[in-house]
Amino acid sequence: MRRYSGYRNRLALAIAGILAMSSPLLAQRAGQSVTIQYGKVTDAREVDLRSGAVPAGAVVGGALGLASGSGKSSGKKARNTAIGAVAGGVIAGAAQGSQKGMLYQVDAGSGGVIQVVTDQREIRKGDCVAVEKAGETANIRRVSASYCDKANQAAVKSVAPEARKDAEECQAAKQQLVDAATPEQADLAARKIKLLCND
Repeated sequence: MRRYSGYRNRLALAIAGILAMSSPLLAQRAGQSVTIQYGKVTDAREVDLRSGAVPAGAVVGGALGLASGSGKSSGKKARNTAIGAVAGGVIAGAAQGSQKGMLYQVDAGSGGVIQVVTDQREIRKGDCVAVEKAGETANIRRVSASYCDKANQAAVKSVAPEARKDAEECQAAKQQLVDAATPEQADLAARKIKLLCND
């Protein structure tokens, strides 16, 4: 019983730390548009989320961007952050002393360079990815290399409505996780995120 109590204390501290770190981050709100940019990953490296290694201007993805800090009571923020732990291992890792994430740099051609900080670890340097942004949060997922081929720009544009719908469904699943009031709702939303947001 004492070991469990120690784990709970570490978890509570981790939740508080992640909440403090992510309070300005917002999940998608109703009416907020999703934009999608495609590009190749030019750099992928692990970063310490507590250090200055996370560059200004980077968008936040994965479970890191789930906690909402705007206009919510501190009790609801803490609940949302705890529920957010279901989607990724960030808080569980933090409870064991790790606050590591991944920083991906994506060359989006004429769209510039995008930096995404996330707990998602399946992306590799050289992958063609979609960066789906809603406000200051993002999802990054691998896509067919054809999306990054300049010869396919017209075809990519023609499938944009379907891609946007997929991105919106991913963002909606993340919002369902933030809004979950029960562990069952959180579990269902986390499973939706795995189905809708990853490659």
